[in-house]
Amino acid sequence: MTAAAERTPVDVAVGVLVDAEGNFLLTSRPEGKVYAGYWEFPGGKLEAGETVEQALRRELHEELGITIGEAHPWKVELVDYEHARVRLHFCKVYAWKGEFEMRERQSMAWQTLPVAVKPVLPGTLPVLEWFAAERGFAGPTHEPVQPR
Repeated sequence: MTAAAERTPVDVAVGVLVDAEGNFLLTSRPEGKVYAGYWEFPGGKLEAGETVEQALRRELHEELGITIGEAHPWKVELVDYEHARVRLHFCKVYAWKGEFEMRERQSMAWQTLPVAVKPVLPGTLPVLEWFAAERGFAGPTHEPVQPR
C-alpha cells in the first residue's frame, strides 16, 4: 500500500454549475491556497455532521455569494494530491439565486469544451472527460499542465 493510499480521504463537496446554454462555471484557486491559480469547480470540505448538499450550499454561499437550488449528486472521485487525499463529491447545480461575488479574490469563467482557462486542477480533469462523454465531444478537453 502506498503512503497516499494509507491517508484518510478528506470529503469535499463540489458544485458543477451548469447554465441554460450548457456552459459550466470554473473558478481559480485563490492566492495562499495549495495550487493557487489553478482552475477548478467550486466547493469545499464537509464539516462535521454536514451532508454533501449542506456543505455545497454553505461553501458556494461563502465563496461565491450565491444560494443554490437543488444539488443533483453526480459522481464521486478519489484523488491523491501531494498534500492530501480527497474524495470529491460532484453535484450538478442548474439553479441559483444572487449575484456572483468572488469573496476569496478568485476569478470565475463560464466555460465549454475545450476549456480556455489554464492550468486546470488535476481533480477537475475527470469532470471534463465526463462532460466530453455526455456531450459527444472528441478531442482534448483542456491544455495539458506542465509538471509542478
